[in-house]
Amino acid sequence: MDGLAMMIVLCTLILTTGGVLILRPISKRLGVFLDAVTQAKLRATPEVELTRIREVLSSIDGRLDQIEERQDFAEALITTDPKLLAGAPVRPERN
Repeated sequence: MDGLAMMIVLCTLILTTGGVLILRPISKRLGVFLDAVTQAKLRATPEVELTRIREVLSSIDGRLDQIEERQDFAEALITTDPKLLAGAPVRPERN
């Protein structure tokens, strides 16, 4: 009986040590892989970033076009009839 108990303890010790030696590197690499996948999902994809940048640039382009039109209109108004500006009452600026 004592020999059987000693054999069971020895087999358990060998299987545990072997399992740790074999499975530890595999589980570490699996953990690194899962961490990388999670980080990739949390980060915004380049397509989303590019879409957002395109929307912002198109908004800025539209605003710039409006400013150019207003400036062209103001310049045309000034050059066509300078009396309009001379006779117009001066309004205080609003903030």
